[in-house]
Amino acid sequence: MARDYYGILGVDKDATEQEIKKAYRKLARKYHPDVNPSEEAAEKFAEIAAAQEVLLDPQKRSIVDRGGDPMEARGGMGGAAGFGGGLGDIFEAFFGGGGGGARQPRSRVQPGNDALLRTSITLAQAYSGIKQDISVDTAVLCDKCHGSGSKSESKPVTCDVCQGQGAVQEMQQSFLGNVMTTRECPKCHGYGEVITDPCTQCAGDGRVRATRDLVVNIPAGINSGMRIRMADQGEVGHGGGPAGDLYVEVHVEPHPVFVRENNDLHVRLTVPMYDAALGTELSVENLDGAQTAIKVPGGTQPGDRVVLSGEGMPRLRQEGAGDMIAHVEVTVPTALTNDERATLEDLRDGHPDNPAVQSEGESHDGFFSRMRDRFRR
Repeated sequence: MARDYYGILGVDKDATEQEIKKAYRKLARKYHPDVNPSEEAAEKFAEIAAAQEVLLDPQKRSIVDRGGDPMEARGGMGGAAGFGGGLGDIFEAFFGGGGGGARQPRSRVQPGNDALLRTSITLAQAYSGIKQDISVDTAVLCDKCHGSGSKSESKPVTCDVCQGQGAVQEMQQSFLGNVMTTRECPKCHGYGEVITDPCTQCAGDGRVRATRDLVVNIPAGINSGMRIRMADQGEVGHGGGPAGDLYVEVHVEPHPVFVRENNDLHVRLTVPMYDAALGTELSVENLDGAQTAIKVPGGTQPGDRVVLSGEGMPRLRQEGAGDMIAHVEVTVPTALTNDERATLEDLRDGHPDNPAVQSEGESHDGFFSRMRDRFRR
Protein backbone atom coordinates (compact mmCIF):
# COMPACT_ATOMS: atom_id res chain seq x y z
CA MET A 1 0.00 0.00 0.00
CA ALA A 2 1.30 3.41 -0.94
CA ARG A 3 2.36 5.63 1.95
CA ASP A 4 0.52 8.86 2.66
CA TYR A 5 3.46 11.28 2.31
CA TYR A 6 1.18 14.29 2.66
CA GLY A 7 -0.20 12.88 5.89
CA ILE A 8 3.29 12.18 7.25
CA LEU A 9 4.14 15.89 6.98
CA GLY A 10 0.60 17.03 7.81
CA VAL A 11 0.10 19.09 4.64
CA ASP A 12 -2.61 19.26 1.99
CA LYS A 13 -2.18 17.71 -1.45
CA ASP A 14 -1.97 21.16 -2.99
CA ALA A 15 0.71 22.34 -0.52
CA THR A 16 3.37 24.61 -1.95
CA GLU A 17 7.10 23.92 -1.77
CA GLN A 18 7.47 26.49 1.02
CA GLU A 19 4.64 24.90 3.03
CA ILE A 20 6.26 21.48 2.69
CA LYS A 21 9.63 22.81 3.89
CA LYS A 22 8.00 24.63 6.79
CA ALA A 23 6.17 21.51 7.91
CA TYR A 24 9.32 19.46 7.64
CA ARG A 25 11.37 21.91 9.71
CA LYS A 26 8.73 21.91 12.42
CA LEU A 27 8.76 18.13 12.67
CA ALA A 28 12.55 17.87 12.31
CA ARG A 29 13.05 20.06 15.37
CA LYS A 30 10.83 17.64 17.32
CA TYR A 31 12.20 14.29 16.13
CA HIS A 32 15.82 15.02 15.30
CA PRO A 33 18.17 12.55 17.10
CA ASP A 34 20.01 15.42 18.78
CA VAL A 35 16.73 16.47 20.40
CA ASN A 36 14.99 13.14 20.84
CA PRO A 37 17.35 10.13 21.09
CA SER A 38 14.63 7.46 21.22
CA GLU A 39 14.35 4.74 18.57
CA GLU A 40 10.78 5.76 17.78
CA ALA A 41 11.93 9.35 17.12
CA ALA A 42 14.71 8.09 14.84
CA GLU A 43 12.21 6.12 12.76
CA LYS A 44 9.85 9.09 12.64
CA PHE A 45 12.67 11.40 11.62
CA ALA A 46 13.67 9.10 8.75
CA GLU A 47 10.03 8.95 7.70
CA ILE A 48 9.51 12.73 7.53
CA ALA A 49 12.88 13.19 5.77
CA ALA A 50 11.83 10.73 3.09
CA ALA A 51 8.42 12.37 2.80
CA GLN A 52 9.98 15.76 2.17
CA GLU A 53 12.33 14.29 -0.42
CA VAL A 54 9.43 12.76 -2.30
CA LEU A 55 7.15 15.80 -2.21
CA LEU A 56 9.89 18.23 -3.26
CA ASP A 57 10.75 16.12 -6.29
CA PRO A 58 8.21 16.83 -9.07
CA GLN A 59 8.57 13.38 -10.65
CA LYS A 60 8.22 11.50 -7.36
CA ARG A 61 5.32 13.72 -6.29
CA SER A 62 3.47 12.96 -9.49
CA ILE A 63 3.81 9.23 -8.72
CA VAL A 64 2.29 9.85 -5.27
CA ASP A 65 -0.58 11.86 -6.79
CA ARG A 66 -1.31 8.93 -9.12
CA GLY A 67 -1.54 6.57 -6.11
CA GLY A 68 1.93 5.08 -6.33
CA ASP A 69 4.91 5.00 -3.98
CA PRO A 70 8.22 6.15 -5.50
CA MET A 71 10.20 4.89 -2.50
CA GLU A 72 9.25 1.23 -3.02
CA ALA A 73 11.78 0.98 -5.83
CA ARG A 74 14.46 2.02 -3.33
CA GLY A 75 13.42 -0.60 -0.79
CA GLY A 76 11.26 1.48 1.53
CA MET A 77 12.02 4.65 3.42
CA GLY A 78 15.69 3.86 3.46
CA GLY A 79 16.44 5.57 6.76
CA ALA A 80 18.97 8.25 7.49
CA ALA A 81 21.84 6.19 6.15
CA GLY A 82 20.31 6.10 2.67
CA PHE A 83 21.00 9.76 1.90
CA GLY A 84 24.19 11.61 1.04
CA GLY A 85 25.39 15.01 2.21
CA GLY A 86 26.97 16.21 5.43
CA LEU A 87 25.18 17.59 8.48
CA GLY A 88 26.93 20.95 8.17
CA ASP A 89 25.70 21.47 4.59
CA ILE A 90 22.22 20.25 5.41
CA PHE A 91 21.56 22.42 8.44
CA GLU A 92 23.17 25.40 6.76
CA ALA A 93 20.71 25.05 3.92
CA PHE A 94 17.63 24.49 6.11
CA PHE A 95 18.27 26.56 9.23
CA GLY A 96 19.81 29.84 8.18
CA GLY A 97 22.72 29.09 5.83
CA GLY A 98 20.95 30.12 2.68
CA GLY A 99 22.40 27.24 0.65
CA GLY A 100 20.46 28.23 -2.46
CA GLY A 101 20.68 31.99 -1.99
CA ALA A 102 22.19 34.49 -4.34
CA ARG A 103 25.88 35.11 -4.14
CA GLN A 104 27.90 37.96 -5.51
CA PRO A 105 31.12 37.21 -7.42
CA ARG A 106 34.40 38.40 -5.96
CA SER A 107 36.21 41.27 -7.57
CA ARG A 108 39.32 40.15 -9.43
CA VAL A 109 41.14 43.33 -8.41
CA GLN A 110 41.91 43.13 -4.67
CA PRO A 111 43.88 45.52 -2.44
CA GLY A 112 47.28 44.20 -1.39
CA ASN A 113 48.38 43.24 2.11
CA ASP A 114 50.57 45.32 4.37
CA ALA A 115 54.14 44.13 4.88
CA LEU A 116 56.49 44.27 7.88
CA LEU A 117 60.27 44.55 7.77
CA ARG A 118 62.69 44.78 10.72
CA THR A 119 65.96 46.67 10.62
CA SER A 120 68.69 47.51 13.17
CA ILE A 121 70.54 50.80 13.71
CA THR A 122 73.09 52.05 16.22
CA LEU A 123 72.28 54.48 19.02
CA ALA A 124 74.39 57.09 17.24
CA GLN A 125 72.25 56.66 14.11
CA ALA A 126 69.12 57.04 16.22
CA TYR A 127 70.64 60.22 17.67
CA SER A 128 71.25 61.87 14.30
CA GLY A 129 68.69 60.13 12.07
CA ILE A 130 69.62 58.19 8.95
CA LYS A 131 68.47 57.28 5.45
CA GLN A 132 68.90 53.52 5.32
CA ASP A 133 68.84 51.21 2.30
CA ILE A 134 66.52 48.21 2.72
CA SER A 135 65.54 45.24 0.55
CA VAL A 136 61.98 43.89 0.62
CA ASP A 137 60.81 40.54 -0.75
CA THR A 138 57.22 41.29 -1.75
CA ALA A 139 54.55 41.05 -4.45
CA VAL A 140 55.02 43.57 -7.26
CA LEU A 141 53.05 44.42 -10.36
CA CYS A 142 53.74 42.02 -13.22
CA ASP A 143 55.74 44.00 -15.76
CA LYS A 144 54.70 41.69 -18.59
CA CYS A 145 50.91 42.12 -18.40
CA HIS A 146 50.93 45.29 -16.24
CA GLY A 147 48.56 43.71 -13.76
CA SER A 148 45.84 42.61 -16.19
CA GLY A 149 46.75 38.91 -15.88
CA SER A 150 46.24 38.52 -19.62
CA LYS A 151 49.01 37.86 -22.13
CA SER A 152 47.32 40.20 -24.62
CA GLU A 153 46.09 42.49 -21.81
CA SER A 154 42.51 41.84 -22.95
CA LYS A 155 39.60 42.02 -20.54
CA PRO A 156 38.29 38.86 -18.83
CA VAL A 157 35.15 37.20 -20.25
CA THR A 158 32.09 36.03 -18.35
CA CYS A 159 32.47 32.49 -16.97
CA ASP A 160 30.34 30.06 -18.99
CA VAL A 161 29.92 27.69 -16.05
CA CYS A 162 28.42 30.04 -13.46
CA GLN A 163 27.26 32.72 -15.93
CA GLY A 164 29.15 35.39 -14.03
CA GLN A 165 27.71 34.54 -10.58
CA GLY A 166 30.95 33.20 -9.13
CA ALA A 167 29.10 30.20 -7.67
CA VAL A 168 27.23 27.14 -8.82
CA GLN A 169 24.25 25.35 -7.29
CA GLU A 170 23.69 21.66 -7.10
CA MET A 171 21.09 19.36 -5.57
CA GLN A 172 22.27 16.90 -2.94
CA GLN A 173 20.35 14.09 -1.33
CA SER A 174 20.56 13.80 2.43
CA PHE A 175 18.65 12.12 5.21
CA LEU A 176 16.81 15.42 5.58
CA GLY A 177 15.74 15.37 1.95
CA ASN A 178 16.89 17.16 -1.16
CA VAL A 179 19.17 20.10 -0.36
CA MET A 180 20.19 22.85 -2.76
CA THR A 181 23.77 23.83 -1.99
CA THR A 182 25.93 26.64 -3.32
CA ARG A 183 29.68 26.42 -3.79
CA GLU A 184 32.44 28.41 -5.45
CA CYS A 185 32.60 27.99 -9.18
CA PRO A 186 35.45 25.56 -9.93
CA LYS A 187 36.31 27.28 -13.22
CA CYS A 188 36.49 30.98 -12.28
CA HIS A 189 37.18 30.40 -8.54
CA GLY A 190 34.45 32.80 -7.48
CA TYR A 191 35.35 35.75 -9.72
CA GLY A 192 32.54 35.26 -12.25
CA GLU A 193 34.94 35.88 -15.11
CA VAL A 194 37.79 34.04 -16.77
CA ILE A 195 41.05 35.19 -18.36
CA THR A 196 41.24 33.35 -21.67
CA ASP A 197 44.98 33.87 -22.25
CA PRO A 198 46.74 33.96 -18.86
CA CYS A 199 50.06 35.78 -18.67
CA THR A 200 52.95 33.31 -18.78
CA GLN A 201 54.88 35.25 -16.13
CA CYS A 202 52.24 35.71 -13.41
CA ALA A 203 49.81 32.93 -14.45
CA GLY A 204 46.93 35.42 -14.50
CA ASP A 205 47.51 36.76 -10.99
CA GLY A 206 48.67 40.19 -12.16
CA ARG A 207 51.60 40.19 -9.73
CA VAL A 208 54.86 38.34 -9.09
CA ARG A 209 57.29 37.95 -6.21
CA ALA A 210 60.39 40.11 -6.40
CA THR A 211 62.96 41.89 -4.25
CA ARG A 212 62.67 45.66 -4.16
CA ASP A 213 65.36 48.08 -2.98
CA LEU A 214 64.01 51.05 -1.01
CA VAL A 215 65.31 53.86 1.16
CA VAL A 216 63.66 54.44 4.54
CA ASN A 217 64.02 57.78 6.28
CA ILE A 218 64.64 57.03 9.98
CA PRO A 219 64.13 60.24 11.98
CA ALA A 220 66.37 61.44 14.81
CA GLY A 221 65.14 60.41 18.25
CA ILE A 222 63.47 57.17 17.18
CA ASN A 223 63.28 54.53 19.89
CA SER A 224 63.63 50.77 19.67
CA GLY A 225 60.41 48.99 18.66
CA MET A 226 58.91 51.96 16.82
CA ARG A 227 57.57 51.45 13.29
CA ILE A 228 57.83 53.70 10.27
CA ARG A 229 54.96 53.56 7.76
CA MET A 230 55.82 53.70 4.09
CA ALA A 231 52.52 54.20 2.26
CA ASP A 232 51.81 52.07 -0.83
CA GLN A 233 55.12 50.19 -0.51
CA GLY A 234 53.61 46.89 0.64
CA GLU A 235 52.32 44.00 -1.47
CA VAL A 236 50.53 44.68 -4.75
CA GLY A 237 47.05 43.15 -4.70
CA HIS A 238 45.62 40.35 -6.82
CA GLY A 239 44.75 41.49 -10.30
CA GLY A 240 47.12 44.44 -10.03
CA GLY A 241 45.16 45.93 -7.14
CA PRO A 242 46.53 48.84 -5.06
CA ALA A 243 49.52 48.04 -2.89
CA GLY A 244 49.33 47.91 0.88
CA ASP A 245 51.69 49.74 3.21
CA LEU A 246 55.16 48.74 4.34
CA TYR A 247 55.98 49.05 8.03
CA VAL A 248 59.65 49.17 9.03
CA GLU A 249 60.22 48.21 12.67
CA VAL A 250 63.43 49.72 14.05
CA HIS A 251 65.65 47.99 16.61
CA VAL A 252 68.26 50.22 18.27
CA GLU A 253 71.38 48.30 19.26
CA PRO A 254 72.91 48.69 22.76
CA HIS A 255 75.71 51.24 23.16
CA PRO A 256 78.98 50.47 25.00
CA VAL A 257 78.91 53.74 27.00
CA PHE A 258 75.38 55.13 27.12
CA VAL A 259 72.17 53.55 28.35
CA ARG A 260 69.02 55.15 26.95
CA GLU A 261 65.89 55.76 29.02
CA ASN A 262 63.23 57.51 26.94
CA ASN A 263 65.08 60.68 25.84
CA ASP A 264 67.70 60.61 28.59
CA LEU A 265 71.21 59.16 28.26
CA HIS A 266 72.80 57.57 31.33
CA VAL A 267 76.55 57.21 31.68
CA ARG A 268 78.64 55.79 34.54
CA LEU A 269 81.71 57.59 35.85
CA THR A 270 84.37 56.16 38.13
CA VAL A 271 86.05 58.92 40.18
CA PRO A 272 88.94 58.38 42.61
CA MET A 273 88.24 59.29 46.23
CA TYR A 274 90.47 62.36 46.23
CA ASP A 275 88.91 63.70 42.98
CA ALA A 276 85.46 63.24 44.47
CA ALA A 277 86.57 65.19 47.52
CA LEU A 278 88.34 67.98 45.65
CA GLY A 279 86.25 68.08 42.45
CA THR A 280 87.35 67.28 38.92
CA GLU A 281 86.35 67.51 35.28
CA LEU A 282 86.38 64.87 32.56
CA SER A 283 84.99 64.60 29.05
CA VAL A 284 82.94 61.95 27.25
CA GLU A 285 82.50 61.52 23.52
CA ASN A 286 78.88 62.24 22.72
CA LEU A 287 76.82 60.36 20.12
CA ASP A 288 77.54 63.01 17.48
CA GLY A 289 81.31 62.60 17.97
CA ALA A 290 81.79 65.86 19.93
CA GLN A 291 83.30 65.98 23.41
CA THR A 292 81.01 66.84 26.31
CA ALA A 293 82.62 68.11 29.54
CA ILE A 294 81.29 66.72 32.81
CA LYS A 295 82.19 68.69 35.96
CA VAL A 296 82.20 66.67 39.16
CA PRO A 297 81.88 69.09 42.10
CA GLY A 298 84.03 68.75 45.23
CA GLY A 299 82.43 66.69 47.96
CA THR A 300 80.63 64.36 45.53
CA GLN A 301 79.36 61.23 47.29
CA PRO A 302 79.13 57.69 45.91
CA GLY A 303 75.88 57.37 43.92
CA ASP A 304 75.53 61.10 43.27
CA ARG A 305 74.39 62.19 39.83
CA VAL A 306 75.52 65.00 37.59
CA VAL A 307 72.76 66.14 35.22
CA LEU A 308 73.62 67.87 31.95
CA SER A 309 70.39 69.39 30.70
CA GLY A 310 69.67 69.08 26.98
CA GLU A 311 72.62 66.76 26.25
CA GLY A 312 70.52 63.62 25.79
CA MET A 313 68.58 62.19 22.83
CA PRO A 314 66.66 64.57 20.57
CA ARG A 315 62.90 64.39 21.04
CA LEU A 316 61.22 62.61 18.14
CA ARG A 317 59.72 65.18 15.76
CA GLN A 318 59.84 67.81 18.53
CA GLU A 319 62.12 70.60 19.63
CA GLY A 320 64.71 70.04 22.33
CA ALA A 321 66.42 66.99 23.79
CA GLY A 322 66.56 64.93 26.95
CA ASP A 323 69.31 65.05 29.58
CA MET A 324 72.62 63.32 30.01
CA ILE A 325 72.82 61.86 33.51
CA ALA A 326 76.25 60.89 34.86
CA HIS A 327 76.21 58.41 37.76
CA VAL A 328 79.30 58.80 39.93
CA GLU A 329 81.02 55.78 41.48
CA VAL A 330 83.76 56.78 43.94
CA THR A 331 86.72 54.42 43.95
CA VAL A 332 88.91 53.91 47.04
CA PRO A 333 92.58 52.99 46.55
CA THR A 334 93.52 49.53 47.81
CA ALA A 335 97.31 49.76 47.55
CA LEU A 336 98.96 52.76 49.25
CA THR A 337 102.56 53.84 49.48
CA ASN A 338 103.95 54.83 52.88
CA ASP A 339 103.74 58.51 51.94
CA GLU A 340 100.15 58.18 50.78
CA ARG A 341 99.17 56.39 53.95
CA ALA A 342 100.85 59.06 56.08
CA THR A 343 99.04 61.80 54.18
CA LEU A 344 95.66 60.13 54.66
CA GLU A 345 96.34 59.57 58.35
CA ASP A 346 97.16 63.25 58.79
CA LEU A 347 93.92 64.11 56.98
CA ARG A 348 91.91 61.78 59.20
CA ASP A 349 93.46 63.08 62.38
CA GLY A 350 92.68 66.67 61.45
CA HIS A 351 89.09 66.01 60.32
CA PRO A 352 86.16 66.15 62.77
CA ASP A 353 84.22 63.30 61.14
CA ASN A 354 84.43 59.89 62.79
CA PRO A 355 82.95 56.48 61.88
CA ALA A 356 79.43 56.05 63.27
CA VAL A 357 76.42 53.73 63.09
CA GLN A 358 73.56 55.56 61.44
CA SER A 359 69.87 54.99 62.00
CA GLU A 360 67.22 55.18 59.30
CA GLY A 361 65.91 58.47 60.63
CA GLU A 362 69.35 60.04 60.33
CA SER A 363 70.02 58.71 56.82
CA HIS A 364 69.50 61.38 54.18
CA ASP A 365 69.79 58.98 51.26
CA GLY A 366 67.34 56.29 52.39
CA PHE A 367 69.97 53.57 52.79
CA PHE A 368 67.73 51.23 54.74
CA SER A 369 64.89 51.74 52.30
CA ARG A 370 67.15 50.83 49.41
CA MET A 371 68.37 47.72 51.21
CA ARG A 372 64.83 46.58 51.98
CA ASP A 373 63.84 47.07 48.34
CA ARG A 374 66.86 45.07 47.22
CA PHE A 375 66.02 42.09 49.43
CA ARG A 376 62.41 42.09 48.28
CA ARG A 377 63.46 41.43 44.66
